[in-house]
Amino acid sequence: MHASAALGRISPSPTLAITSRVLELKRAGVDVIGLGAGEPDFDTPDFVKEAAIAAIRAGQTKYTNVDGTIELKQAIAAKFARDNGLTYATDQISVNVGGKHTLFNAMVATIDPGDEVVIPAPYWVSYPDVVQFAGGVPVIVKAGPEVGYKLDPAALDAAITPKTKWVILNSPSNPTGAGYTIDELKALGAVLARHPHVWIFADDMYEHIVYDGFKFATIAEACPELFERTLTVNGCSKAYAMTGWRIGYAGGASWLIKAMAKLQSQSTSNPCSIAQAAAVAALNGDQSFLAERNTAFQGRRDLVVSMLNQIDGMHCPTPEGAFYVYPSFAELIGKSTPSGRLIDTDEAMVGYLLDDAKVAVVQGAAFGLSPAFRISYATSDALLREACTRIQTACAALK
Repeated sequence: MHASAALGRISPSPTLAITSRVLELKRAGVDVIGLGAGEPDFDTPDFVKEAAIAAIRAGQTKYTNVDGTIELKQAIAAKFARDNGLTYATDQISVNVGGKHTLFNAMVATIDPGDEVVIPAPYWVSYPDVVQFAGGVPVIVKAGPEVGYKLDPAALDAAITPKTKWVILNSPSNPTGAGYTIDELKALGAVLARHPHVWIFADDMYEHIVYDGFKFATIAEACPELFERTLTVNGCSKAYAMTGWRIGYAGGASWLIKAMAKLQSQSTSNPCSIAQAAAVAALNGDQSFLAERNTAFQGRRDLVVSMLNQIDGMHCPTPEGAFYVYPSFAELIGKSTPSGRLIDTDEAMVGYLLDDAKVAVVQGAAFGLSPAFRISYATSDALLREACTRIQTACAALK
C-alpha cells in the first residue's frame, strides 16, 4: 500500500503548517507571536451565535440538501443581488464546507488531465495544489509589486492557450490585500471576452474588508457579458469571523452547480446544518458591525505598513483590503544573521524571524513570489506593535 499519485501532486498547506508550529511553541512556553493565520481575531457576532443555538434547540440537526438548505440558498441569492447586482436562482447556488471546498469542487468537477488554469502570483496557497490534484496544469503569471500585485491584461492574454479552462481572480487578495478596481476588471474582461472557452473563478472572500473608500466589484458585476461563465465565490469565514463554521458558497451556471453537487454527494455531503442556520442569520442580519471592524483593521494595516517601511531594505505596499501585507525584502538578500546564517531565500528569512525574533510569518515562496513574506494583521494592536518592533530589531542586526 502506498499513497496515490494524485496525493503526490500536492503539498501540505504552508499556512496551516506555520499555525501548527506556533501552537507547538506556545505549548512549550515560548513567547512567540503568530502572524501566519488568515483568521479574524474578532468573535462571531452574537446574533449569528444565537441563531445557531436556536437551530439546535429547534432540532435542525439532521441531513440537509447536499449543497445547502433552500433557506441558505435564498439568503445567498439575496446577498448577491443586494451587494453585487447579480441575479441567481437557487439552482445556481452551491453551499460548501468553506471556500477551499468550493475551489476543490469546481476544479475537480471540470478539469480533465492537461487542462490549464491561469493563476496570478502571488496566489492563495491552495490554488495550484487543487488544480494539480485535479490533473490540471497551473499556469503561473507573475504579478509583482511593480504592477500593484495585480494581473496585467497583456500578461493574461499571453497566458491563455486553447487548453485554458479557468482563470482565477482573487480580490482583495490573499496574500497581498490588492484589490481590482472596476476599470481594471473591465480591462481583464475585454481580454476574456476574446476567449470564450475560458471560465472565471472569482474569489471574493474578502469583499467586505476594504479600506480608504475602495469600491469593491466582482468581475461578473463589472463585465455582465462574462456572467454565464463566471463562478462567483464567497463565504462567511472572513467578514463574519466564522472560520471554524466552514461555510463557503458560490453562484454560477446551473450545470456547473449540479456537477459540484454530484461530487459533494460522494465526498462531504451537506455542510453542517447548524452552521448553515447561522450563515442564514449572518447574511440576512444587520451588517453594520462590518464598518466598525474595518476601521480597526485599517488602523492595524497602517501600523504594520508604517513600521515595516521603516526597515532599511524592506518595502511594504499599502493594500486595498483583506488583512494581510506582503513586504518585499529583496535588498536584504545576501546579508547574514548575527550567527552567520546567510539570508538567501524566503525560508531563511522566515526561519530567522521565528528563531531569533520569535515572530512567525509565512514565506513568500508559498504564494509563488519571492523574496517576500506574508503577515496577517488580524490580531491586536499591541501584539502587532511588538511583533514589528522585533522584526525591526532582527533586520537591523543583519550584516
